[in-house]
Amino acid sequence: MLDIGGIGGLIVLVLDIWALISIISSRNSTGNKVLWSLLVLILPIIGFIIWFFAGPRGQTA
Repeated sequence: MLDIGGIGGLIVLVLDIWALISIISSRNSTGNKVLWSLLVLILPIIGFIIWFFAGPRGQTA
């Protein structure tokens, strides 16, 4: 049987790591980076969704 929960957890983990890397590489202040990182770590799915629409973006150049 296929373990859907394990695959879903892996996808959430990869997306959260991507979000954390983007947060760390953004140009925001350290305080904002800490708050966004805590949000993504404490609430992995909801924090990622909120970050995706409203969070800081990484440097593009």
